[in-house]
Amino acid sequence: MKRRNFIKGTALLTGAAVAGQAAASVQPAIIAKEIYEWRVYHFKNNGQKNKVDQFYREALIPALNQMGVKVGAFGEYSQAEPPTVYFLLVYPSLTDYHRVKKAIWQDKSFLQKASSYFGESAENGAYTRFETYLLEAFDAIPKFRQPGQSRGVFELRTYESSNEEAAQRKVAMFNREELTLFDNVGLHPVFFGEILAGPQMPALMYMLWFNDLAERDQNWKRFTSSPEWEEMKVRPEYANTVSVVNKIFLVPLDYSQL
Repeated sequence: MKRRNFIKGTALLTGAAVAGQAAASVQPAIIAKEIYEWRVYHFKNNGQKNKVDQFYREALIPALNQMGVKVGAFGEYSQAEPPTVYFLLVYPSLTDYHRVKKAIWQDKSFLQKASSYFGESAENGAYTRFETYLLEAFDAIPKFRQPGQSRGVFELRTYESSNEEAAQRKVAMFNREELTLFDNVGLHPVFFGEILAGPQMPALMYMLWFNDLAERDQNWKRFTSSPEWEEMKVRPEYANTVSVVNKIFLVPLDYSQL
């Protein structure tokens, strides 16, 4: 009797283990997604901007590159005064984001190169303020795409939603089918990210690149007139996902890595 019970119990445990392995095998694979830090610097004048340019070019970007982080640097297409400068910091993962945030302050070479920048007095500061957005890459585009050498203009879009659930449905819309249509009509993505923390919440942000504004206008027209978009935009699951669309046009600075 004891032998029969032992065999029966062993069979049950083996069956449970096999079932567990089968269940694990159908779990969706974990996608390694990048983390983006989007910074917006505001200045009183071009003198301040020059200090920030020098800091990024000579101190911060070389240090971040050593830690596996790539940096895009952009100015506004309009060249408005006072200027505004934008930076995209690309971290391989959330773990790397935390690691770099700590390690940068232990980097003696970085601190030495940045000493004059950090030594500015409050009255002679290098910027008025800067805003930071922290983003997680989309499932459908988990890593940024390097723009072509011919890139002449970037379009940055931020889509605000009326609530968190609506924002999640818009992210799903891009992941499931809208990003594929972007590729098909020539809207060249650089990155897509869900904003985890920032001044505008809930929202998502993405960047496209074009050779020039003429190409941009032509390809957006291809998108809005496509039968795929006409069908997609009226589906009830995507209704009322975006309440505000913000867009700005940017150009790469001479030291940008994107």
